[in-house]
Amino acid sequence: MARRHNFLTQFWRRISVSIALNETFIVRRAKRAAGMQIFLINLVRRPDRLRVMTEQLRSMGLAFRRVPAVDAKNVSDAWLAQHFAARGTLGAISKGDKCCALSHKCAWMAFLSSGEQFGLILEDDVLLDHTAHDLLRRTNWIPPSVDLLKLEHFGPNEQLVLIGKPIDVGPNRSVSRIYSRHSGAGAYIITRAAAQTLISATATWALSVDHMMFNPNASPVIEALKPYQLLPVIARQTSELGGASDIRAWRAVHRRLGWAYLKRKVVRVYYELRLLPQQIARLVSRRGRLVRVQNEAFVPVLSRRAFEDEQPSQRRPNAAR
Repeated sequence: MARRHNFLTQFWRRISVSIALNETFIVRRAKRAAGMQIFLINLVRRPDRLRVMTEQLRSMGLAFRRVPAVDAKNVSDAWLAQHFAARGTLGAISKGDKCCALSHKCAWMAFLSSGEQFGLILEDDVLLDHTAHDLLRRTNWIPPSVDLLKLEHFGPNEQLVLIGKPIDVGPNRSVSRIYSRHSGAGAYIITRAAAQTLISATATWALSVDHMMFNPNASPVIEALKPYQLLPVIARQTSELGGASDIRAWRAVHRRLGWAYLKRKVVRVYYELRLLPQQIARLVSRRGRLVRVQNEAFVPVLSRRAFEDEQPSQRRPNAAR
């Protein structure tokens, strides 16, 4: 375990030098919420996404630090195996998802080294709502009981998520505890306590990063994290920004029909159902409610033309992260 930790620590030291020297984006007249810093995870080979994310944040007057993502094209399977269990809780984890998880871990480490109370972690394929600046420029609206706050909607528009009683955080805005799976890790606010919990729990990963944080059915640290959902959401991942996810091609390998695929499906069904009695009880007792997380009033801070202008012209579809 110590050896695995040393590998990641050495990797982080290398990229932290890059961040310190080259990767801090201070936007002219930019503001930073007192006690919170923004960290953007971005592949070096995806400057197109970096430009759009920079423009989105610049338009809201927000500064950020870029965290170079771990690139699946540049690391070996043997190196990754030092950080991941041979068998994942929900089945095999793709190489792209493994690198994504380590990228988030690097972002958590960068956040802890900043000394700030809150960190806003963004992936580089996220659209931000035009009202996001009202929340991202300050932190006094975040309830003291919240250590992990999901800002995005991920998945199909009709997706329902079980949440707890709402806590008002502003005009027509609330946060609620998440009690069913809502995957995706494109945009979230995290405290130092939650970051330390996740770092300690991921000496050896058995889940992808989004399931570790936002899947009560499978995450071993969900009760420590107690994730919350912001409503209405102010972020969503999209293929409009630079095309389909760079992880998708790696996942396709594990989705080929066969015994391993069918076994993985059975395991996932088990984890989806194992909390069903408690979830039904929460609904019946009115301690929870099912909601559509999609924000139908979502308006991107940038126009669609801005995204189209940044589409890479010579990029192979579904290039892997």
